Amino acid sequence: MHADGAGTKSAIAYMMAQETGKDHFYQGIAQDSLVMNIDDLGCIGATDHFYLSNTIGRNAHRVSGAAIAEVIRGYDTCIEALGAHGVKVTMTGGETADVGDLVQTLIVDSTVTVRLPRREIIDVAQVKPGLAIVGLSSTGQTIYETKQNSGMSSNGLTASRHLLLHHDYLQRYPETVSSTLPDDKIYCGTYYLHDCLPQSELTVGEALLSPTRTYLPVLKSLLPKFREHIYGMVHCTGGGQVKCRDFGTGIHYIKDRLFPIPALFAAIFDLGEVPAAEMYQIFNMGHRLEIYCDEVVALDIIEHCRLFQLDAQVIGHTEKSKCGKNHVTICSELGNFKY
Repeated sequence: MHADGAGTKSAIAYMMAQETGKDHFYQGIAQDSLVMNIDDLGCIGATDHFYLSNTIGRNAHRVSGAAIAEVIRGYDTCIEALGAHGVKVTMTGGETADVGDLVQTLIVDSTVTVRLPRREIIDVAQVKPGLAIVGLSSTGQTIYETKQNSGMSSNGLTASRHLLLHHDYLQRYPETVSSTLPDDKIYCGTYYLHDCLPQSELTVGEALLSPTRTYLPVLKSLLPKFREHIYGMVHCTGGGQVKCRDFGTGIHYIKDRLFPIPALFAAIFDLGEVPAAEMYQIFNMGHRLEIYCDEVVALDIIEHCRLFQLDAQVIGHTEKSKCGKNHVTICSELGNFKY
């Protein structure tokens, strides 16, 4: 059983809906809420027969029934797309609560349950020295997506929103801001939602709202072929590229062949408010799933990903830690960092 949600990404959906008068912007946060659960579960080897329950909390004076209908439509659309690639998700029900005293706009959370044979579980604690790290891109457009993905996922949205967006949005939508934040930290950027994101075909609003990519269609067909060569998988969400440090024993994770930094994260970094080392702790920076595998199958795994038009590459390797503790070294275009 796993619980997670779309986080503060729903505030951006709310703002986009208010700006345009179109409620369809709420659809994507259903996918965010679902994928943040099922892709975590995918990392232990679960790729099918998921049971979903959702919990929505809203301020009914600001978020209409039509908006909630779009959220539910988003769940249905995502579930249908997954089913077309052999990943079955059953919606078992849910709860929508009007909690305006607690919620200023909208919260979309999900709980997912799945069962699988113990022998099929992939235990990331088994990661060892001498493995290749294959990273699966968070950007581009796979065969199971309908549009380009910025790579945003559902982590770091509060920071992204306030760093990128113009201070005018505080006056327009004060309901999207915590009263505990100092004024100089609120919407302190230069962009409006409709502005073009530099080096991208997306607007800033579209990039921030880009639905969290699921890797389950890929894992569904990949694991039966390569499971015996895979020692662990990490979903680079909370903790970004340093999340792997929490797994295994006495492992030095070396990431020295990373993807180019996606346009959205480059725009955030270029504002100069987030140190380079911290960027890799907040954001996925180009790949959101890591497969720790025997080197002999790394290229085969990459080729399998390409069947889905999903970019993948060897982004690093594991070594034995000389200090006995887990640590991460990142060698990137922003510099070299140790965690």
